[in-house]
Amino acid sequence: MSLAANDVHQNQIQFALERGIPAYLGVLGTKRLPYPSRSFELAHCSRFRIDWLQRKGILLLELDRVLRPGGYFAYSSPEAYAQDEEDLRIWRAMSALVERMCWKIAAKRNQTVIWVKPLTNDCSMQREPGTYPPMCKSDDDPDAVWGVPMEACITPYSSLSMLEEINIGSGHALSIQSEIRRARGSGLAPWPARLTTHPRLADLGYFDEMFVKDMEVWQRRVENYWNLLGQHIESDTVRNLMDMKGNLGSFAAALNNKNVRVMNVVPEDGPKTLKIIYESGLIGTVHNWYVKNFFSTCPRIYDLLHAWTVFSDIERKDCSIVDLLIEMDRILRRKGFIIVHDKRSIVELIKKYFGALPRESVATAESQLDSEQDEDDVVFIIQKKMWLTSEGLKESE
Repeated sequence: MSLAANDVHQNQIQFALERGIPAYLGVLGTKRLPYPSRSFELAHCSRFRIDWLQRKGILLLELDRVLRPGGYFAYSSPEAYAQDEEDLRIWRAMSALVERMCWKIAAKRNQTVIWVKPLTNDCSMQREPGTYPPMCKSDDDPDAVWGVPMEACITPYSSLSMLEEINIGSGHALSIQSEIRRARGSGLAPWPARLTTHPRLADLGYFDEMFVKDMEVWQRRVENYWNLLGQHIESDTVRNLMDMKGNLGSFAAALNNKNVRVMNVVPEDGPKTLKIIYESGLIGTVHNWYVKNFFSTCPRIYDLLHAWTVFSDIERKDCSIVDLLIEMDRILRRKGFIIVHDKRSIVELIKKYFGALPRESVATAESQLDSEQDEDDVVFIIQKKMWLTSEGLKESE
């Protein structure tokens, strides 16, 4: 996931997104990043001039929250080289802070240093009483991210086997991983087996049977979607996809054999499944579609938006379907697609707004693919037209 500030780096993010690289506009400020704890194996910051020491190092502690045990922070900056007194001062202060956080240097060369996060909390627990930064309070939820202020504390690990939260790259870490595996059993599977293997499902409130069934349902649904899209999809034109209601990530997992990237969006007030999505090796974020919130991205970026029961959720909350359609239009690329999978009444309501939006219907089909599904469900696929201000609506040649 590429992250850049939306005040000075919008163009860079747009370049990343148009290359098919997942990216998100955001800032390391006062609120937590929109990712659950232990989501990433590696964080990278190159010459970004972030003041990592501000507010008692709270930004480094936020990185600690989102890194897995054994995860890495690759930092490339003049401070790591320490050629003058100011750089040397910053380097000494950062080194002292990460040492108290129990991070170790895995490698250092020229202007780049790579720190590694410890596999357990043993080091943190053995520090002198009163050492800063403290451990986070036991009632702090490290996975709560929507509008939650950052905390200047070390996020404790759970009591689960550390290997279940590790996906280490190579080198010295592999021997550590092998030792833990022999002692405690297997953990996260390598990619792409991670898509279907989750040792911690039960701890997150789900069970293998539920997960397998969900995967099977979405395999069938995605196959149906692609059959309906058929000739409308040109070769290599659909790259950036968004699942607006990511759930367990099964829509994205079903597309693993296609050359696409899927941004899984988990509703802020829905089931907290984003951790499962990241453990699958997929990416995503939290968002609230129910109010007039812009999604943190540039205009005209996504090639396909998948809206499964999203509009029904909007209607139940008595919020504006029109507002959501306008936001979807903003982030959808010209000639991009929207897949609406919802009740027939919702689909008919959406069709009423076609006269004001540059879109056309591609396909409509009954959607009776599994016994769990409402008999009234319909799949409705829309394509955005090419719209030119000088000529009005116009089909692209």
